[in-house]
Amino acid sequence: MKPYKTLLRRSDEEYIIQKSRFIGQAAPVATQEEAIAFVAQARQEHRNASHHCFAYIIGQNAGIMRYSDDGEPSGTAGLPIMEVLKARGVVDCVVVVTRYFGGILLGAGGLVRAYSHSCALALTAAVICEMLPTQHWLFEVGYPVWDRVQHALKTMPVKVHQIDYGVLVSFTLQCRSADSDQVHAELQRVTDGRLESLLEAEDYQPWDEAPTLEV
Repeated sequence: MKPYKTLLRRSDEEYIIQKSRFIGQAAPVATQEEAIAFVAQARQEHRNASHHCFAYIIGQNAGIMRYSDDGEPSGTAGLPIMEVLKARGVVDCVVVVTRYFGGILLGAGGLVRAYSHSCALALTAAVICEMLPTQHWLFEVGYPVWDRVQHALKTMPVKVHQIDYGVLVSFTLQCRSADSDQVHAELQRVTDGRLESLLEAEDYQPWDEAPTLEV
């Protein structure tokens, strides 16, 4: 499992130049079918627009890459959008730039700049995040050491999601797979080895930062 970059959420940004209105829409998608459906939705939302140019990249290895100028001069819309996606290093995402023609011709260079800029605005608004291999753990500890565990968790690169108070204190957390050994070592240390753990799953999750655990 290798890290990759994608978008955190959907975005919708507008840019106006020479009376032409450009609307950039971006979204994370998992499949080519989702990307095509997103393009279709943009067309439906802006039925009266002049053009709906798009590009998408699917797969962590960028195995599927498609773009369309949708009637704009060849190479002035879809390809510039694709080049921005590639420059930002994002995959599993789609960008549609819708244009309402304002009556003033922008020329080939102007179109390239307008579509590139609209794409960049949409990506920034959607937030580029790094998807990292992440482990989901269930832990159980006794009440005598729970205060120490709580204090330690505040300084760890983990996300605690649920705490249940029963015969023992059980809690679930996420940590980067790369940090797992250090997290376990620290929890074992603060509990004097009185810790039960179970790996529930491993998948990809977005992480905004990459702090290191100091043991």
